[in-house]
Amino acid sequence: MPSDETIIQSRTAKATIYDVARQAGVNPSTVSRALNNPERVNSQTRSLIEATAVELNFQLNHAAKVLQTGSTKTLGLIVSDVTNPTFFGILREAGKAAAQRDYTVVFVNAAESATTELASANRVISAVDGLILTSPRMNESDIQTLARTTQIVVINREVSGISCVIPDPDRGVSQAVRFLAGIGHKKVLFVAGPEQSWMSARRWNAISAACEWCHLTAERIESAAPTVDGGRRVARTVKASGATAVITHNDLLAIGLMHELQVAGVAIPEALSIIGFDDIFGADFTTPSLTSIRSPLGQCGSLSAGLILDSLSGSVKDPQTLLVDTELVIRGSAGPWKGV
Repeated sequence: MPSDETIIQSRTAKATIYDVARQAGVNPSTVSRALNNPERVNSQTRSLIEATAVELNFQLNHAAKVLQTGSTKTLGLIVSDVTNPTFFGILREAGKAAAQRDYTVVFVNAAESATTELASANRVISAVDGLILTSPRMNESDIQTLARTTQIVVINREVSGISCVIPDPDRGVSQAVRFLAGIGHKKVLFVAGPEQSWMSARRWNAISAACEWCHLTAERIESAAPTVDGGRRVARTVKASGATAVITHNDLLAIGLMHELQVAGVAIPEALSIIGFDDIFGADFTTPSLTSIRSPLGQCGSLSAGLILDSLSGSVKDPQTLLVDTELVIRGSAGPWKGV
């Protein structure tokens, strides 16, 4: 096991811990404590040592510190598609929450592939203290196997025996369907997300139940991909469905669908109302601006980082499932059907 002294090394290899100690007028062991365990050194001495270390261009040898402490002070965050703005808030807020507890978050893109996702998790698992899986596509048994090796928290999916943070679609969907029923719509079409998406199925169940309660017809169709292009490609099917309102699995599908229908001369919302899901950045940049069911994804990122760090510290021992509410944000893409 390396000594405290080996945890500190010069970037130039021209100075040593003893140079820092000599210039600061303290013992080498005090320098080591100040740079590795600052809470063990009074603030005045710590400030002096830190300033001296900066002057001599020192940095911590993190590899040696991992060997000594068994902790990388790093969390891995795997997202199903890093190009999807849905995940930006999760990345930002998970990073903020981790930084407050002296951790760093690194992220990995799974590119909507369960195989890539699992392979990526296995590659990074030894380099991090825990993993946050965002909308994971891999099967449940693979997630549970990973959890036997490291701490796991899942966002946007429920997995037995694993801590999860889930934006519950029920409230937002209920608001959306009641809104559509109240302005005269009779049939709602759901454009689904990826077949392996747990959340897509959960949202469809919520839409079906809300439509049944409000005496609306609900129908589901599949999409090629949860992207703007996927929305464009499903436009012909949507137009032929006879539905007067559409709820899509995410905002990207809604934006692509709206653009393609407008090119075909379909008036939005006069002939067809469109509601997206998640309320991503830019949802209000469309014309008309997109009505969306907002998922508090930033909050999910913060909560997930907190859960995993609490588990690592031992303050939380049993798996937790945290539900956060969704809500309807009404904009210009949804309105009374005029039969145009």
